[in-house]
Amino acid sequence: MIASREQSLIEAPLPTTIIEASSSRKTINLREIWQYRVLLYFLVWRILKVRYKQTVVGAAWAILQPLSMMIVFSVFLGALVRVPSGNLPYPLLVFSGLVPWTVFANGMGQAANSVVGNGNLLTKVYFPRLIIPIAPVIAVLLDFVMAFVVLIIVMLFYGYVPTINVIWLPVFLALAVIAALGTGFWLSALYVTYRDIYHLIPILTQAWFFATPVTYPGSLVPESWRLLYYLNPMAVSVQGFRWALFASDAPTLVSVVLSTLIALALMVSGAYYFRSIERTFAERV
Repeated sequence: MIASREQSLIEAPLPTTIIEASSSRKTINLREIWQYRVLLYFLVWRILKVRYKQTVVGAAWAILQPLSMMIVFSVFLGALVRVPSGNLPYPLLVFSGLVPWTVFANGMGQAANSVVGNGNLLTKVYFPRLIIPIAPVIAVLLDFVMAFVVLIIVMLFYGYVPTINVIWLPVFLALAVIAALGTGFWLSALYVTYRDIYHLIPILTQAWFFATPVTYPGSLVPESWRLLYYLNPMAVSVQGFRWALFASDAPTLVSVVLSTLIALALMVSGAYYFRSIERTFAERV
């Protein structure tokens, strides 16, 4: 009796689970990203831990980078070339532009290399792949906080205090973050397929830097170039950042709306392209 029962259990078909691809594979599931927020937190923490591990000055590199660039530009462009700085001291003009620019440039660069750099993680467990380029952009915000504190100190040194417009500062910071996310989505996905994107990133960053009014005021841009100028989200982000702090060279409503739409389009299109090819990541990294 027992033997026949065991025989029937052996011959019984085993339960099977079939995993099928979702019909909405290319959609952006924000709820799923939120469900994996703990993983996103640990990825951000790991980035910060690795970045400042075994360093001499630790997190002070977040301050030294824009501070050293401010000194170099102030000497060569401010003192020697004498680039106009409007009503602001040139070092303050440059540093106030470098703070939001560094958020964008570092976020974009680190996000671009994020998928290839986390190749081992892709083959081990499922999670929303969009989390990978999002994490370094969030991690860069810690650098922003430290650099912004130094910016306030520099402002007080020159006798400036933030104006009431400072309440709009998060808007222009968000514009830089959105632009960094959008560019990071595109570059990280392209980097998996085309490894020579690695050589394009420094060129793109440098060209974008000079197209953004970091080392010069936005008022120097000729009127005939303004429409093209507004197509650069970082140009409006930097100009708006200065306006929020010093109430000078206010960006127009048209420029803010246009730059925001472009940044959002860059982020959404980048996310969709990322999702469209993410199932091939494990094979290519």
